[in-house]
Amino acid sequence: MAVASEHPACGVPRDAPRARVRLRDLVELTKPRLTLLVVATAATGAYVAPGGAGWARTTTTVAGTALIVGAANALNMVLERDVDARMARTRRRPLPSGRLSAGAALAFAAALAALALPLLAQAGALTTALALVALALYVGAYTPLKRRSDLALYVGAVPGAIPPLLGWTSTAGRAGAGGLLLFALLYAWQLVHFGAIALVREREYQQAGLVVVSVARGREAAEHVVRVGALLTVAASLALLATGLGRVVYGATTCLAGAGLLLTALRRRASPSSSWAWRTFLVSNAYLAVLLAGLALERARP
Repeated sequence: MAVASEHPACGVPRDAPRARVRLRDLVELTKPRLTLLVVATAATGAYVAPGGAGWARTTTTVAGTALIVGAANALNMVLERDVDARMARTRRRPLPSGRLSAGAALAFAAALAALALPLLAQAGALTTALALVALALYVGAYTPLKRRSDLALYVGAVPGAIPPLLGWTSTAGRAGAGGLLLFALLYAWQLVHFGAIALVREREYQQAGLVVVSVARGREAAEHVVRVGALLTVAASLALLATGLGRVVYGATTCLAGAGLLLTALRRRASPSSSWAWRTFLVSNAYLAVLLAGLALERARP
């Protein structure tokens, strides 16, 4: 067995920095910020759903969701490594930079999926099936469609909206009106969020060969998608009040946050399209965070 050499001054193995870099690269494959957002929506769905599954089951479901999302993101990076190499923002990622091989990334994605499935299975057959549907749609449909059609936005929003439903079904055992409205809320929110960021990065995406709405149908059409998405997001948020999930705290939260989102998304003024899109993108982030917090606080009330 080979023994790692040590630094003469402190006795630290010379391979230690390389191992840390490799670990960091593997974590980067999972798109940790995106995965964290998904975990937050799944955890909220589990927490606010009726049934009281308990912390152990909720933790297992959230962990399984994080792993299956990490696997999907790693597979996405494998399939889009040539696209990432064309963009300044992504060319330093592990695969286009050559720090990791596609084979290593595939093995890592397979390991994450293998770890995720037993955890999700404990949450029930419905939750497991929904997770597999999300994985298949994200990798098998959304990722290749991004190069061919702006319809990718609407297809990709489906797996992005499933995580809160995973949490909900793990607790309640079925989708129900509340779970379906959470799905609708996250679906509509992605039209705002990703539609706006595509406007900001339109030229970069076009050079990389990705077909976004503004490239395929013009900036005015892309702005229309963002505005309609904002209206649908607020509508789904308010509809949750009818399910009994939200009362005073959530009602006040969603009305105030919804007003902020609509004022930003619907009032373009005379600012350039990219400036308006960037403001809308930032406000959409804050909107979702405030909304999830409002739901959690409402659920915590006696």
